[in-house]
Amino acid sequence: VQLQASGGGLVQPGGSLRLSCAASGSIGAINNMGWYRQAPGKQRELVAVIISGGNTNYADSVKGRFAISRDYAKNTVFLQMNNLKPEDTGVYSCNAEIRLLGTVSRRGYWGQGTLVTVSS
Repeated sequence: VQLQASGGGLVQPGGSLRLSCAASGSIGAINNMGWYRQAPGKQRELVAVIISGGNTNYADSVKGRFAISRDYAKNTVFLQMNNLKPEDTGVYSCNAEIRLLGTVSRRGYWGQGTLVTVSS
């Protein structure tokens, strides 16, 4: 299984970016999909998560500015980030809880990080 993330870059404060993360491989089912970020010198933190039923959860710092969504057919999760602030700068990584084909247990898989820099 691979998770391929894309969409990071440099943006000015107040700007927007959209991150994508596509899961591929021998996937039986995907439960949660989410985004985490790690700012320089800080621990990784949860940004947003969407579960298989469509419920979402956000870090307080991004509520009202970020929106997570999912394309179930394409095993892809998106993170629309609006009104970006310098404190949103960091490496954003996607995570998915996946059950492989022919198995019954699930485990988390990580994609490679994509750097988001918010600066004027």
